Amino acid sequence: MTRRNPVNRAQRRLDRPPRERFATRALAFGVDGDTCRGTLYLPGGDADDPPAIVMAPGLGAERSFGYPAVAERFADAGYAAFLFDYREFGASDGDSQAVSPADQRADYAAAIDRVGRVDAVGRELVLWGASLSAAHVLTLAAERRDVDAVIGAVPMLDGRAIARRRGGKYLTRSGVDGVRDLIGYRFGRGRTVPVVGSAEELAAITETGTKRKYLDLVDRESTWRNETPARSLLRVANYRPVERLGEIRAPTLLLAGTDDAIVDSETVVDAGESLSRGTVVTMPADHFSPFGADFEPAVGHQLSFLRDALGR
Repeated sequence: MTRRNPVNRAQRRLDRPPRERFATRALAFGVDGDTCRGTLYLPGGDADDPPAIVMAPGLGAERSFGYPAVAERFADAGYAAFLFDYREFGASDGDSQAVSPADQRADYAAAIDRVGRVDAVGRELVLWGASLSAAHVLTLAAERRDVDAVIGAVPMLDGRAIARRRGGKYLTRSGVDGVRDLIGYRFGRGRTVPVVGSAEELAAITETGTKRKYLDLVDRESTWRNETPARSLLRVANYRPVERLGEIRAPTLLLAGTDDAIVDSETVVDAGESLSRGTVVTMPADHFSPFGADFEPAVGHQLSFLRDALGR
């Protein structure tokens, strides 16, 4: 991650920390015979045992899609942030761009193990996610007891509710195409759908106005394709981390946007009631602006939460 020029349209005006304020290190780790790759952002100076923040992208995305700016700010504030690509995406093995919540959670677990073996990183563990990856970290935090804090930005808490809100036609089409792909891809007859499309398209994200905002975060040098196997729709629609929130014991921040067309902020506020040590922040933002126009307030809320949760 050596480029310092803006790499996507949405972040051209961000104030990035000077390069000498943090260091980076490439890390790789294995998962079920495949290799995931990522970048560890380390604070500059003589920071002792910085807490580890493990990060991964949202739905159908690569780690270059706006996430390095967040990791840099964490490193500049004294944390060690490990940002990685899932299998089938970006620099990691595979390029099907298939979205499997179970596989992506396994990638997260392996990333946690990998960063835990880095001598320059402390033992405190923070799980960070946005959109679909927020669903993953919340589910993992419900299952693990070694998590010291959790951040879920614009979290996708209930795939079923999102799919139902899109209407009966969407449910029918996604079900039919998803099953056909689930059966057919084994015989070379797979079907793909856009990751992000218009309201008239069958896509993983269809809400009005979201396509342009998503694509504005795409790294201009990425080979990413706006497509995912149709079976991804079935897996996301059946994903309901909202049912696990009551099991989380670590301090947890849920950051919601009042202008979010994908995840209604009121549902995030309601879900926060299930958290035993939860903080819910609503702010004027949409699903993608915390990485662009609303970056500063969004990062500010996250850093404030971390100071309180970790006592630093």
